Amino acid sequence: MFSIDQIYIDGAFVTPHGEERFELFNPTTENVIGTVRLADADDARRAIAAAKRALPAWSRTTLAERAALLRRMHAAMAAREDELFAAVVQEYGAPVAFARWTSRYAAQVFLDAIDAMEAHDFKRQLGTARVVMQPVGVVGMITPWNSNAGFIGSKLSMALAAGCTAVIKPSEMSALQTRIVTEALHEANAPAGVFNIVTGRGEVVGAAIVESPDVRKISFTGSTAVGKGILRAASNDVKRVTLELGGKSPTIILDDADFATAVPMAIQAGFMNSGQACIAGTRILVPRARLAEFEALAQAVVETTVAGDPANADTSVGPMVSRKQWERVQGYIRKGIDEGARLLAGGEGRPDGYTRGWLVRPTLFTGVRNDMTIAREEIFGPVLSIIAYDDEDEAIAIANDTSYGLSAYVATTSAERGARVAARIDAGRVMVNTLTHEPKAPFGGFKQSGIGREYGVFGLEAYLEPKTIIGL
Repeated sequence: MFSIDQIYIDGAFVTPHGEERFELFNPTTENVIGTVRLADADDARRAIAAAKRALPAWSRTTLAERAALLRRMHAAMAAREDELFAAVVQEYGAPVAFARWTSRYAAQVFLDAIDAMEAHDFKRQLGTARVVMQPVGVVGMITPWNSNAGFIGSKLSMALAAGCTAVIKPSEMSALQTRIVTEALHEANAPAGVFNIVTGRGEVVGAAIVESPDVRKISFTGSTAVGKGILRAASNDVKRVTLELGGKSPTIILDDADFATAVPMAIQAGFMNSGQACIAGTRILVPRARLAEFEALAQAVVETTVAGDPANADTSVGPMVSRKQWERVQGYIRKGIDEGARLLAGGEGRPDGYTRGWLVRPTLFTGVRNDMTIAREEIFGPVLSIIAYDDEDEAIAIANDTSYGLSAYVATTSAERGARVAARIDAGRVMVNTLTHEPKAPFGGFKQSGIGREYGVFGLEAYLEPKTIIGL
């Protein structure tokens, strides 16, 4: 059992004013593994004040000075990779392959921010005007539990590269990971107040950050419902916002696809991060003429997908993060059955051999219509739906018939055809025959999947305001 009793404000670890204790669980065993003392609104206000004090000096630093800090942060995070990896497996239940990737990624993002900063033109001459890019100010960052360290690092690194200061509210469910990240970042010797990390509830600490007039931008990753509330609250003083929200991503299997590679890619796209991913390709669109062939191959892949102890190397799907999330996913599986979808694999309950742990059987439905609940709503678990289509136009229409537009996947043997289909899909990122992440490219959503972009030069610009100077 561990006890986390401090937050990070103004360059120091301090005891929160808040007194609520929150239990932390191992989702594989359902056992309590520790507690965290949560910050409250007073703590959030102290952190905001510290960031505001630090802003004038940090905003005037040179790009070389910012890059030096980001390199120190990268080195400090890289040195804690193994410790962070163990925490991601224990506290979040991520399978070891994903846990290792995300632990390395949490360090890499600081170098990616340097690349973006060095590629960006902070001063431009447009006609007779000089345009300079100015830091937006103090930034409030609210991060989710499904990739805690990665989101903290990717948001913070870009804000610092832009010359902003930050107040970060991580998920209270990821407190062990947050402690490791905070200790590492502290070792980088940033000026006091440049970044502050206050773990607390969204409705308390998050609300105080969003409502503060001293915070000029909010960067939020999480559910669409919460994002809408943040957008409404931010409008009171016209804060800038970047919202990376939910998704119901389509995977379009074109009729010329090589099923030997397309089927495993489609299942992996749906089950990535144990299905707890906003970009998961949970709607698999299959040509009706090849439906039976796809169903047989996909069923075989899903039935051999191992859901279990995330510490085992052969596990692909770990537990859901909490009992609440497990029950939510079980409810969607029941809903799919009740609405007439046909189970090809999986179903309700835990995988065979498990009586404890928030594990979900990897589940594959077919006979799904795009108006069914399991095709409309984000499940955030390892539950996939096969939807048949008759021609390419219908596939694109089904793919775009959603309130979301975060990501999409296309499987084809023709690069030309893949490009044509990708151009017609309403999504912020479309991957053709790949699941590869590109950190220099913008990431974000159309429609209710969000506002703005993260990563690369586009992500950096989200923390900058253009100022026009005429007459020089």
